[in-house]
Amino acid sequence: MPITNQQIAGRAFLRQLYADSYFPDHVVDKGRVILLRLCERIEAEQPSDLAALYALTQASTEEFNRLEAEFEAAGSEIETVAREEIAEDFWFVASAYGFTDADVEKLIATRDW
Repeated sequence: MPITNQQIAGRAFLRQLYADSYFPDHVVDKGRVILLRLCERIEAEQPSDLAALYALTQASTEEFNRLEAEFEAAGSEIETVAREEIAEDFWFVASAYGFTDADVEKLIATRDW
């Protein structure tokens, strides 16, 4: 399903991670896919309130939790720079879909990174 939100379509997700060789592109690509899949789910399910949005974002956060092992296997990890970049992109997604009052900590509440 193609993304219809123009803000999302024009976004370079995880830009700082791609710019830093510490983060392997093939793993960062998987993180980008997680974020795009989240956008597709938001467009398909059209959450009506923050609780519904948080359910979607927290499921995507759990996907990032599982991705941590792949970062480690590639000699990297989801550390401070990565945590901040991922969190910022989650907030951008929420904002782009009209949830400007979303709490970034609740968006990624299920994280273990």
